[in-house]
Formats: sequence, C-alpha cells, structure tokens
Amino acid sequence: QVQLVESGGGLVQAGGSLRLSCVASGSIFKIYTMDWYRQAPGKQRDLVAAFTSGGSTNYADAVKGRFTISRDHAKNTVYLQMNNLKPEDTAVYYCNGILQHFEYETTRFSYWGQGTQVTVSS
Repeated sequence: QVQLVESGGGLVQAGGSLRLSCVASGSIFKIYTMDWYRQAPGKQRDLVAAFTSGGSTNYADAVKGRFTISRDHAKNTVYLQMNNLKPEDTAVYYCNGILQHFEYETTRFSYWGQGTQVTVSS
C-alpha cells in the first residue's frame, strides 16, 4: 500500500558530500514525519536526523553541523544533505515514515524504506 524508496547513496571520499532522497508513495492521506536512520555492519539502527512535532530538527551528535534534513511536503519527499563525510558515516541509510492512510481512519502506521548504502573511504 505504501512504499518508501531511498536513493542517492554511493561511494565517496572522506570530506565529500552526498544527498539522499526518500520518496513516499501509495495510499497516503497525511505524513506525520519522515526521518533518517542508519545502520553500520554489526551495529544497531540509530536515528540520524528527524523532525520534531513542532517542526524543528534533531540530529545525532555525530552528525551535527554536517548533515541537514529537509522535506518537500508536496512531493512526499525527505532529503538528507551530508557534507564533510567521514569513514565512520559508512552505513546503510534508511528512511522511516509515520503516516495515516485515510482521512476517516486516524491510525498511524510506520514504514521503512529498503535502505541505501553510503560508503566513505579514507
């Protein structure tokens, strides 16, 4: 019913930049939030960047000042601009969306994208 598709990952040298995108499609009445997570090999999936209920942004300490999350409501798309990348940023990056399918059904559902690989070489 709903798909989240990430794109924009790849191989980049340390100090470089990448811009990730995540597009939500399908039966969507309202998107409450779309946030970014990452999972490095052998580690748990951690929050990287998110919007608060008030519309401001939160970032993991490791990426503050280097990553920027933004959103295009009209396109159901969230972006993650990643600058000054470091080898420790290497991970699979996932998009998570919390959304409502129909106007008459207020239940919220959580969806994950398939992930996009980001590899930063030293």
